[in-house]
Amino acid sequence: MLPALPADRHSLAGTRVEIVHEKTPRGRVRVALFDFDGTLSLIREGWPEVMIPLMVEHLAQTPRAEPRDQLRQRVEEFVMRLNGKQTIYQMIQLAEEIRARGGEPLDPIAYKHEYHEQLLQRIHGRTRGLRDGTLSTESLTVPGSLELLQALADLGLELHLASGTDLMYVKQELEALQLHTFFGGRVYGAIDDYRNFSKKMVIEKLVAELQLGPGELLGFGDGFVEIQEVSRVGGIAVGVASDETHRVGINDWKRHRLIEAGADLIVPDYRDLAPLLDHLALGPARGA
Repeated sequence: MLPALPADRHSLAGTRVEIVHEKTPRGRVRVALFDFDGTLSLIREGWPEVMIPLMVEHLAQTPRAEPRDQLRQRVEEFVMRLNGKQTIYQMIQLAEEIRARGGEPLDPIAYKHEYHEQLLQRIHGRTRGLRDGTLSTESLTVPGSLELLQALADLGLELHLASGTDLMYVKQELEALQLHTFFGGRVYGAIDDYRNFSKKMVIEKLVAELQLGPGELLGFGDGFVEIQEVSRVGGIAVGVASDETHRVGINDWKRHRLIEAGADLIVPDYRDLAPLLDHLALGPARGA
């Protein structure tokens, strides 16, 4: 069921920036935290088309498997619900679903490796194209990403990135997109010891170490987890309801999930950059 939407939501005039609510003070931002896939990078666009069929195939081999169309509905539900967490959590759920149908699951890490092998085959041409110059960074990022990162860096904000994708792949793909210079060593991603990494942990560490108060953390993400956690610590949460396939317009499913998670603002991309920064009091008049 879609969540009830705040009655006072509205859009900035002439833009696609939707204001859901304004509970957080503006003009105080010191640190910006980004998710990666679907928020900046589109290299992995279409990843559900790899993960979901893989899982359905494993479930179809179990003794008490439902018809494939029912299995697909079940898989789609938990894959998207867990999106934003580390990939391993989706594989843990797969193992539980196999066991519930009378099967003997492998270690979830084995399913994660199988998924990565198939996904890397799908996106190999994209990363190769970025490196040899036949594909542009603009074509494989959420529109306006480079301009947003440059504007925030120029304003003196400290930029961090946290992803549920394995850290090794995040670093490789961030460099392929030539966005790594904005973050330096402030890049966090999934590790094999998954219990010792989460976006919640990253956010709590940033708040504690940098002594961030209300409105001093600005978070961008297209997943439930990062928006929920940024909102929970009093940050400004910008939900990125990006249409990863067409690179234009808004993904309604993402939008409703992000509002449910606590997003303060919803954007489809960063094309309306100046009005967005002005609304956040990060425009030319900042500090005046």
